[in-house]
Amino acid sequence: MAKKSKKQQPGGTPATVALTAAGVEYTVHSYEHDPSHPSYGEEAAEAMGVSPDRVFKTLVADVDGSLTVAVVPVAGSLDLKALASALGGKKAVMADPALAERTTGYVRGGISPLGQRKKLPTVLDESASSHATICVSAGRRGLEVELAPGDLVSLTGAVVAAVGRP
Repeated sequence: MAKKSKKQQPGGTPATVALTAAGVEYTVHSYEHDPSHPSYGEEAAEAMGVSPDRVFKTLVADVDGSLTVAVVPVAGSLDLKALASALGGKKAVMADPALAERTTGYVRGGISPLGQRKKLPTVLDESASSHATICVSAGRRGLEVELAPGDLVSLTGAVVAAVGRP
């Protein structure tokens, strides 16, 4: 029998536990993850029937030697130079996937900007503010949470900047 970590409550992930504890209004969307799908984010958008510009992926990058979280639409990509600039840094590169998993406590394709093992600086792409709600990973492949962008900013202490590109 598998043991539950101390942070995880039955039926929840650290992300949903954090949202519940904060009293934030959110909706959980669950779907069957297809391991053969080429893109976790696009798979989520398709499975939920949500426009890819409202579904955001969580990427972990290294900005001048410090791990940072970037949250950008799955319909585009991360502008590493803009990410470094948003944080007053000089250079950003994508983090090693194994390091990202160890640091956040989540697996690739299921990394959530919420409830991470170690709270990292977070940058949310400014396009999120044009939507009433956005979807981000709930901490597991096949599980997304829909919430107001302002709530995501409040809970993560995110900087809002133009870090995504089409």
